[in-house]
Amino acid sequence: MDHQRYVDWADDRIVGDSRKVVLAFLVVTLLFSAGLGNVSTNAGTSQFTTGLPAEEAFSQVNDEFSPTFSADTGNTQLIQKGNNVLSKGSMLRMLRAQKWLQEKEGLRVTSTSSAASIVATQLDPTATTPEGQIRAVESATTTEIDAAVRRAASQSPQFNSLVSSDFNRGSASASATLGLVVHEVPAGISSGSGQGGSSPLTGIQQQAQFTVGAAGHGSIVVFGSGILAAEFSNVVVDSLILTVPAAIIFILFFLIIAYRDLADMVLGLIALFMAIVWTFGFMGLAGIPFSQMLIAVPPLLLAVGIDFGIHAINRYREERVEGVGIDRSMRITTDQLLVAFFIVTGTTVIGFAANLTSSLPPIQDFGFVAAIGITFTFLIFGVFLPAAKVELDELRQRYPIPTFAQTPLGSEGSRLGGVLRGGVAIAERAPVVFLLLTLVLTASAGVYATGVSTSFSQDDFLPPEDNPDWIMSLPEPFAPSDYTVTQRTNFLEDNFDTTQSGQATIYVEGPMRQDSTLERIYRAGDDPPDSFVRENGRAASTSIVTVIQDRAARDPEFRRLVQRNDRNDNGVPDDNLGEIYEYLLDSSSRDRALNYLGEDYRSARVVYTVESSASDAEVTEDARAVADDFPHSATATGSIVVFQAVTDVILESAIQSLAIALAGATAFLVLIYHVLEGRPSLGIANMVPVVVTVALLAATMRLLDIPFNAITATMLAITIGLGVDYSVHVTHRFADEMHEHDLVTALDRTVRGTGGALFSSMLTTVFGIGVLALAVFPAIGQFGILTAMSIAYAFLTSLLVLPSVLVVWDRLTNQRRPLRSLFDLDWSRPAQTTESDD
Repeated sequence: MDHQRYVDWADDRIVGDSRKVVLAFLVVTLLFSAGLGNVSTNAGTSQFTTGLPAEEAFSQVNDEFSPTFSADTGNTQLIQKGNNVLSKGSMLRMLRAQKWLQEKEGLRVTSTSSAASIVATQLDPTATTPEGQIRAVESATTTEIDAAVRRAASQSPQFNSLVSSDFNRGSASASATLGLVVHEVPAGISSGSGQGGSSPLTGIQQQAQFTVGAAGHGSIVVFGSGILAAEFSNVVVDSLILTVPAAIIFILFFLIIAYRDLADMVLGLIALFMAIVWTFGFMGLAGIPFSQMLIAVPPLLLAVGIDFGIHAINRYREERVEGVGIDRSMRITTDQLLVAFFIVTGTTVIGFAANLTSSLPPIQDFGFVAAIGITFTFLIFGVFLPAAKVELDELRQRYPIPTFAQTPLGSEGSRLGGVLRGGVAIAERAPVVFLLLTLVLTASAGVYATGVSTSFSQDDFLPPEDNPDWIMSLPEPFAPSDYTVTQRTNFLEDNFDTTQSGQATIYVEGPMRQDSTLERIYRAGDDPPDSFVRENGRAASTSIVTVIQDRAARDPEFRRLVQRNDRNDNGVPDDNLGEIYEYLLDSSSRDRALNYLGEDYRSARVVYTVESSASDAEVTEDARAVADDFPHSATATGSIVVFQAVTDVILESAIQSLAIALAGATAFLVLIYHVLEGRPSLGIANMVPVVVTVALLAATMRLLDIPFNAITATMLAITIGLGVDYSVHVTHRFADEMHEHDLVTALDRTVRGTGGALFSSMLTTVFGIGVLALAVFPAIGQFGILTAMSIAYAFLTSLLVLPSVLVVWDRLTNQRRPLRSLFDLDWSRPAQTTESDD
């Protein structure tokens, strides 16, 4: 395929119709800007669980096993703190807060409860409303209240769950207590295991905060999933507000050093702005919401855009300082860089698009948007920027536009050029030894990196409990919100027995009337695994079997029915199960039965209590093993299982996307270099520094104790995309120089010319992306650190490792040199540029 004719056509448009090209790109920018207003946000953990089998089963469980025709409900917690929240005054404040919330029509409160209301009913059993409970407490003496608190503690398990762990029965005191408010909300929002996103509870709980503030005098705060969702979204916005200005400052500083010309820098900034507008405008038009994952897209576009921009201007200046005219200089530049940019774009898109294989929708969205954004960046910096540069320099010839330094970076004789030549010096003397040492380092890093952990939890999406003082002292609008979620979550975990045990659910689908179905469900609890709580040697559980047993214990007629159909006298019916179910559904146990049995007798759920000390991985593995013993089709689910499923998918996605990105990028480079140079093996040489970079980054993750989580799971594939960017520029420039120069001269000209641009873009993007470490969203901070390090590693390996790789590649593929010349120390002899069979 003759690619040159396509490049020549693009050259003609860029140079000959530069003004039309610039106008066309500005018009497209206006079109994409129309989509900016349509970009919505999506935050939290719920976006990651959608579509997983365990989550789908969990949603079905929530949908099926609830009272028929009942409205969905949402819960709000009232957290009260004080010297003694069980004193008369404190309990009255809690009860008044409950009363005010119930009276507020917009809050849709269906019921409230608290330790104070339980104590009030101990004082007056007829006090069933907040008003009556307030009167009961107001009329009681301190002695009577303390006695009522002690009775509540001995008689009510709910009371003990609502007071803090420092509750002292003797003094009838505690430092914290909880109130629970139940709201009726639109259908569908109470199910699922994830948190975040938009929710009707957000507005309800924010309004409840205002209402309770008047009643609680600051001692009672509101907490719930709606407030959690709001702070998830605020974290995204605050992270952008804090990091984008800092990134701009760093980028401007280094761009001034790189361009050293105001007009050229303005062109580069305009092109960067256009890349962002095109990408986010496309998101708005395509209906793709902005999530925490996509916070990383702008820095990635800046990384590639800055690199493209500096390379384009620097390569153009190399020709201009030789006295070549504007049009001719730009044609030479685009002849080389359009191909290089295309190769970089192809491999980078492959690296990002590898994330489309993930089972997690946010990671898929990230891969898709990043791939589209990089494609836009290629068009803007490969076509628009050169055309705009032609227009600018032609204007400079007619008008007195200020012009500053126009010399390329890394030119011969400069200090930077001497430093950049370090990799060539190694390649001249001992390339094989150096590559063997590099191989040992890479292998060691790869083995060490196998210990990188994987995690997925709500904590990954929460801001830190306390931001540094300097961040909180920033003026508006840079100061982040006053986050409370992490503080309140930690307070609940530290002061209440809310995590003593968890649950694992088995969702069963099949004909529940079939004989022995209940017997098999019952036997699945025999000899439970270690992570399951035991009761009398069996797994502690609730199910339709326990509902039947409880009913049989209270109802003689039902007990006789069960006994007639129980073959082995273990209290579990084996025959005529339809008759058993019909009896239950016609009794007062109907609602409880429907919590565990589908109304059409085609599904059931069994809820097992699990040990609090067991890890999510242990619980999930054991729950799946128990599900295998169930009749029909059984799926292990529940919040613990769903979150562990996401953790498993994150690791799977990281490994899978890495393999696909490596294989895809290598195949693409082999094909491209076969088409362009007739030397496909050059594509393999191109990938060597990328592999080294990936191994070093993975090892760094373990060293810094940064796990693969929902955000960093994409890092290895991204590293391939960004790493190839640097190595392609070196390899492609080297291939061009080899047509006219000997091996060492070609390498020298490559690292001085391309290396200078790489150095500038590396510094700019490392600091520009590194500012993500300032984000109040911890996972994004980790992502920024890792991305900056991957760029630094890619730069170092491209200039230190790649020259030796190219020298060895030349010796292996050059038919006119004997293989023993691979170990020659004299590399200065001109290489023969004959075609090889490759």
